[in-house]
Amino acid sequence: MKLRRSRSSRRGRIEIIPMIDVMFFLLATFMLASLSMQHLHSLGIELPRGRAPAMDTRSPITLTITRDGQLLLNEVGVTLDTLVPALQPLLGASETSLVVAADAGAPHGRVVQAMLKAREAGAQHFVIAVQRE
Repeated sequence: MKLRRSRSSRRGRIEIIPMIDVMFFLLATFMLASLSMQHLHSLGIELPRGRAPAMDTRSPITLTITRDGQLLLNEVGVTLDTLVPALQPLLGASETSLVVAADAGAPHGRVVQAMLKAREAGAQHFVIAVQRE
């Protein structure tokens, strides 16, 4: 007489559908997290509002003036005294436009002084950055 086991031996199965769901969730989470970290290295200035056509330049040189009057040339801190020697190699002999991105609350006199120093360095064309309305 053959006795039957009370427990039958079953092979374990690996379900792949829940694993795919977890991997998709992780992929979407990391994609969203990387998109939100993209603006961490931008400067926090509030541009004045205005209507202007989009600028079409290849490699603009940006002079940023913050609310507290700090000067940054392509995101590198400069002073009024060091602006001319720092800007001259960037301008070179080309007629590159200098983008002036001044905070709406920046002191007007500081902006004018920076533009005069840039003119002294050889800048011919100035473009004022504004935020579109």
